[in-house]
Amino acid sequence: MMKYLKLLRVEQWVKNLFVFAPLFFSGNITHYDLLVKSVFAFIIFSLVASSIYIINDYSDIASDRKHPEKKNRPLASGAISKQTARIILAILLLIIGGLIFLSQDFLSKNLWKFASIIGFYFIMNLAYTFKLKHVAIVDVMIISTGFVLRVLAGGYATGILISQWAILLTFVLALVLAIGKRRGELINAQISGKTRKALDGYNVQFADIALSISCALAIVCYLMFTLSPEVQQRFHPRVFYTVIFVVFAFLRYLQQTLVYNRTESPTKIIYKDRYIQVTLVLWLAAFLLQIYFKK
Repeated sequence: MMKYLKLLRVEQWVKNLFVFAPLFFSGNITHYDLLVKSVFAFIIFSLVASSIYIINDYSDIASDRKHPEKKNRPLASGAISKQTARIILAILLLIIGGLIFLSQDFLSKNLWKFASIIGFYFIMNLAYTFKLKHVAIVDVMIISTGFVLRVLAGGYATGILISQWAILLTFVLALVLAIGKRRGELINAQISGKTRKALDGYNVQFADIALSISCALAIVCYLMFTLSPEVQQRFHPRVFYTVIFVVFAFLRYLQQTLVYNRTESPTKIIYKDRYIQVTLVLWLAAFLLQIYFKK
């Protein structure tokens, strides 16, 4: 059973929690009908992402077998055969199509917008898998766009209008994650002496500059989001004070990356760093107070 979960990359489904962003930031997280629609969007996106992971692993079997970590993936290790992977992929695509078809009344007028987002995400990631992941800058832009599509899918599923600043913030935040991961790969490549085509067009100096710019942009976008008229009217005006937690979290991440030269991906640093974890909890608590207990 575990090998099938690894094939589907279930642990990566956490990224699809971004579909809940429109529901959360609109203050409607307790609205049952909208919550059900967000869960539906999360399931669809997760299944689509898993189908992309299968296609990616299938196409990279030869190269993954030479990688110290990726060689343990189910397809590369031989734990799951190519034929079984094809059958699982076909089943996933049928389930995705069936769920979208059955949601005609469920998503009402936004069905085609939601389906278009799903279709574009799938096609974009196919292009990424077979070609664009080897094109510097384009690769991280596609990863970031994927997170924006998750937020848009959540908005279309629930019918909640998404702020332009929220969209920009999502894009730049995802850019931080993508560039941070590339930087870690570059450092590890220098240590091991082994590199790969995806890192062509990058070096550590460029990654450091791009990462710093992206963090600064993320802070600015978050500040403008909290100061936007719709957010100020919907929530308590003091919501902009939560930027303090955001600034600290990004500075702490940059410290871990640029000063202590941590090579892990940003998500792994977040999982390990207590300061960032506490800051995120405090930010979440403060934001919840402004949204749901503004009086």
